[in-house]
Amino acid sequence: MHFVNAKGILSTHNGMNIYRGCTHGCIYCDSRSDCYQMKHLFEDIEVKQNAPSLLENALRRKRNKCVISTGAMCDPYMHCEAELKLTRRCLEIIYQYGFGVTVLTKSDLILRDIDLLKAINDRAKCVVQITLTTYDEELCRIVEPNVCSTKRRYEVLKACRDEGIPTVVWFTPMLPFINDSEENVSGILSYCFDAGVKGVLTFGNGGMTLRGGDREYYYAALDKHFPGLKEVYAGKYGNAYEIPSDNGDKLMEMIKTECSSHGVLYSHDSIFSYINEFPDRNEQICMEF
Repeated sequence: MHFVNAKGILSTHNGMNIYRGCTHGCIYCDSRSDCYQMKHLFEDIEVKQNAPSLLENALRRKRNKCVISTGAMCDPYMHCEAELKLTRRCLEIIYQYGFGVTVLTKSDLILRDIDLLKAINDRAKCVVQITLTTYDEELCRIVEPNVCSTKRRYEVLKACRDEGIPTVVWFTPMLPFINDSEENVSGILSYCFDAGVKGVLTFGNGGMTLRGGDREYYYAALDKHFPGLKEVYAGKYGNAYEIPSDNGDKLMEMIKTECSSHGVLYSHDSIFSYINEFPDRNEQICMEF
């Protein structure tokens, strides 16, 4: 990893990325794409060492409270966070200034900060978002090799539930011919419903996206773990950005039906509306962590 002093930390939509790059090794990661113009190796994490001070300055200037989001581009709980604790420091600042937060991750390291996440939720709002892709644990180790298992992430969801922290599952991507099956959908949904998630988020009609940088890495993984499948992709999809699953429509209908029957949000608009809505609550006494 290497350290930089960034010029800013919050996007126009109140999102932040403390790190650039990732060490989780997920074979499908869109953040590897050339369009993001990373000038360093993806696994050589760029650390915005001044992120906490930038965030504090930004929150001081904000006239209205809102939900701060992190994790949409690069996971805030990758391996180096265990030592650096920049994500935790930013959470402390979010709590101190009375803002809300939503965190998207695949890592059980988030449990280290569950006390702080609970405090933010009690005072303002916190939504933990967890990505689940494969119910099969062996398949999980192939497509997401350097991060905790799906079952462990299910345990994270339950731990959040027990602390009263709402959760949303990103059930994405659906990799054609790999995890786009009714058995996989059924297994993931069983975890979601048992953990009491607020929403299950999917995009489009099932499938994934591929573009330069991401495609090459993904195809190399297919050659290693699924011999012959790269040729199927190349023949079927060419250089297309959107890679739909043949089973997509059926699986999306299955998700909608099951989520509706369990009272779980599933539409993109309803989930993001819920995540970003800031509650009207009275200020509470600040705590120290």
